[in-house]
Amino acid sequence: MKGRNQKLKMLYLAKIMQEQTDENHPLTMPEIITKLEYYDIEATRKTIYDDFELLSDYGIEIIKEQKGSKTYYFCGSREFEAAEVKMIVDAIASSKFITAKKSKELIGKMEHMLSDYDARVLDRTVYVSGRVKNMNTSAFYTVDVIQSAIANDRRITFQYFSWNAKGEKELRHGGKIYDISPWALVWDNENYYLVGYDAEVSDIKHFRVDKMLKTVETDRPREGRKRFQQEDKEFYTRKHFRMFRGKEERVTLLCKNEIANVVVDHFGTDILLQKVDDEHFRTKVTVVISDQFLGWVVALGGDVVIESPESARDRMRLLLEKNGTNYEKNE
Repeated sequence: MKGRNQKLKMLYLAKIMQEQTDENHPLTMPEIITKLEYYDIEATRKTIYDDFELLSDYGIEIIKEQKGSKTYYFCGSREFEAAEVKMIVDAIASSKFITAKKSKELIGKMEHMLSDYDARVLDRTVYVSGRVKNMNTSAFYTVDVIQSAIANDRRITFQYFSWNAKGEKELRHGGKIYDISPWALVWDNENYYLVGYDAEVSDIKHFRVDKMLKTVETDRPREGRKRFQQEDKEFYTRKHFRMFRGKEERVTLLCKNEIANVVVDHFGTDILLQKVDDEHFRTKVTVVISDQFLGWVVALGGDVVIESPESARDRMRLLLEKNGTNYEKNE
């Protein structure tokens, strides 16, 4: 009498091999048969050999290895290697956009892509608690609505909020319903941004996804296709430093050689680095001259100096004076 789960034999065999074996933890044929019996499935060596061939045809590689007088079997190549899963999991754990609860859920799903042994090692090296995390639990699902609207060529509506001095959500423009044509999702500075066309002002705008509320896909077609296509999307995210909108200007920077890597990381490999002397180089970048851009320059501790335009230098002086006043000693 065959076991009641006999029709599920191939599925359980794949589960056993993927979850309970790897290069360092192979199984003998008797051990595999015993594990199938746990699921109330009967099997013989001959039928398992045939099943291994079918699994390999499907894409689940089963490797045979001889050690002394015993033959062992284990699951070989996987869709993701342990190191690849570790990188993805680290990105999830460190992301401010994803809540702590959702991070743990996603990491749990990723661990199923490894053997139990690798998953246990991974679990001991991942830390989520205590990290700065987004408190908007609906943000993860807002991404889904946006992606659906983009795929269906539809507009979306939503409300937008910011945090007030009491640490409370405060709806922008009195709870206004934004009607936006979504064209892209951009990851920048550990946050997701919606890039969309606002027909009310005939321009491209961006919104922090985690600050969007009550996001709904409408049945109205998107607008602004030509306007969006005029934008170089990669260039768009670089020049709008930290996604703050404003007038774009060509800025000349005088930089010390040791921070060349930092500059290229921020502005890309397309910029030209021109040698000035043995210690400095000069480069020109197109940016929105916001306080965030000026703050980036200040954070480099004098290793970057804005040479032109003079309007940018004036804004830098004003910023430094303002912050200096804030730190003056009380008499």
